[in-house]
Amino acid sequence: MEQRRSTRRKKKKSRRFLAITLFVLIVAGGGAYAFRESLALAAFDLFLSGSVEKQLEKSYAPLESEAPTSIPVKIEKSAPFTALLLGVDQRDDEPARSDTIIYSVVRPEDSRVLLVSIPRDTYVDIIGKGTQDKINHAYAFGGEKMAKDTVQHFLGYPVQYYAAINFNGLKEVVDALDGIELPITKDIVNKQADHEKFTIKANQPIYDGVDALNYVRYREDSDFERTKRHQIFLNAFVDRVLNLNQVSKIPQLIDIMGKNFKTDMPPSMIIDLSKQMLTGSHPQMSSFTIMGEGKRIDNIFYDVVNEDDLAFAKQMIENWTDPDTTVNELLLPEARTQN
Repeated sequence: MEQRRSTRRKKKKSRRFLAITLFVLIVAGGGAYAFRESLALAAFDLFLSGSVEKQLEKSYAPLESEAPTSIPVKIEKSAPFTALLLGVDQRDDEPARSDTIIYSVVRPEDSRVLLVSIPRDTYVDIIGKGTQDKINHAYAFGGEKMAKDTVQHFLGYPVQYYAAINFNGLKEVVDALDGIELPITKDIVNKQADHEKFTIKANQPIYDGVDALNYVRYREDSDFERTKRHQIFLNAFVDRVLNLNQVSKIPQLIDIMGKNFKTDMPPSMIIDLSKQMLTGSHPQMSSFTIMGEGKRIDNIFYDVVNEDDLAFAKQMIENWTDPDTTVNELLLPEARTQN
């Protein structure tokens, strides 16, 4: 009798384990498509949320002398917020500089993101240094804090959060996603004497981590073209993650980022945003670059900002950060090109 009970208990445990296994396979494998989003969220809560939060704590780095920003209880219903996105390219023979500088406005409730790119050679006041220089030097002089203060002064609007990633971690992240799609229609050849030599072949269906890293690093054309490539990569990366819809890879991606990623967004906030991405509509990103004119000042090349572009960027930021602005009332980058 006891043996039969033991056998029944084992079968019940086996069925329970099988049910959980099938549940995970359904989410990761793409079955039960009609319920995929709700299953993904349930799987995230059941299996991944705790481990993801622990891993994110390693990257949580509030800025010194600044109080942590208050966290919305429900991020999906919160007001718009701003974040400074920094792509740091630190090589063995060069000081660390923020080669990607993007002021973003996130509207979680609308699944909309505004990306305002500031080219790295833009001539600005470096806040905390007391000099004028290329904006990417702010990070070299004073890290995230000085970069944040400088961008706030330049745009005239606050930066609530920052997120900085070293390009060294980009290669492994892209490879973990089994590559990324990039719209490269002509071979990109880096051949200048003082630059790293590489070739990115055009028209590949998928580009691996090495090609993706070289794509964002390529700098033999103008700074504005490089900025556009950074925007293209960011859009392609988000599309790849969302299209794969593989929740199980989230901890692996965060683990790969490791020391290459820092932010003052609390882990709980990032998790709430991730959940919204799993269950909400595909986020729409609108990109704008503040252009400038190349000039030499004291025999150093700078981009002197186009004041009309800067004024329009400020208009967009004010419009997007206003919680009373409806989706139909959002000022889009296309409005600038139509004038």
